[in-house]
Amino acid sequence: MGRMKDFQLFIEDVQSEVKRVTWPDQIQVRNATGVILVFVLILAIIIGAMDAVFSSVVRGIVAAFGG
Repeated sequence: MGRMKDFQLFIEDVQSEVKRVTWPDQIQVRNATGVILVFVLILAIIIGAMDAVFSSVVRGIVAAFGG
């Protein structure tokens, strides 16, 4: 029976903490989403460029050694 009481106490604590959370408004969420999308786009471009360079280097090495 102790586990059930512990679980109930845990749920009550969670509910109390959730009530204290300061939730972002719609403008903050939109701005954060925009920043994340721009960051992901920049990272995708960087990774794509690195992939192209490394692919060229590997193809050059393979071609140089008779692949």
